Amino acid sequence: MLEVKNLTFKVNENGIERSIVKNISFEVGDGEMLVITGPNGGGKSSLAKVLMGIEEADAGQIILDGGDITSCDINHRANAGIGFAFQQPPRFKGMTVIRLLSLASGRELSRRECCRMLGSVGLCANEYITREVDATLSGGEMKRLEIATVLAKPHKLCIFDEPEAGIDLWSFSMLVQQFEKIHKKKEQSLILISHQERIIRMADRIMVIEDGRIGAIGRKEDILPVLMNTEDSCACMETGCC
Repeated sequence: MLEVKNLTFKVNENGIERSIVKNISFEVGDGEMLVITGPNGGGKSSLAKVLMGIEEADAGQIILDGGDITSCDINHRANAGIGFAFQQPPRFKGMTVIRLLSLASGRELSRRECCRMLGSVGLCANEYITREVDATLSGGEMKRLEIATVLAKPHKLCIFDEPEAGIDLWSFSMLVQQFEKIHKKKEQSLILISHQERIIRMADRIMVIEDGRIGAIGRKEDILPVLMNTEDSCACMETGCC
């Protein structure tokens, strides 16, 4: 279980301190899928980076399975069982796919193991296993490869920051299928940051982040109807139909 207590994250912009994440508290149960959504610039990605240790919290606690990891760096959090997928996956010129998967798993993988991982995300192993993780890969290919790296070893918690960003419809459908498989097994907790209705509908619970604060949190059955009504109202105002 993940427990987040009174988490705060600030940035300094031109000498002015600004709070991005403001005193946020929530939990993610074992095997639960929490989808975080909300307006752009509301602090969702910053929250994800603080949970992973990419950014350092200014206040609050992050507790994983009863252990306080607030002061742990990104490596310690990864070793503790947190996996992270960036909104824009990093590229590594000179690094092959098989090497990246081996690093992600923490051990040298055989070609057969890598083939199985790549196949699970819809990539033909013979075409990709020796390719470099560089600009020659498309956005959809990078997203699928990043999911393969997250799945390369078991995690207690996986965090995906806008997995739908910059990919084609076919790749998006594949991503959704992978999330459904992970969630069905209930072996890992999932935090998905997304604006996509199809992903939001997969959630056990939904959390809405607005201006760095929790605007709403609860069961999908309670939060989704409110979200849909809000989106319908916004669309109506934009088109001038009311």
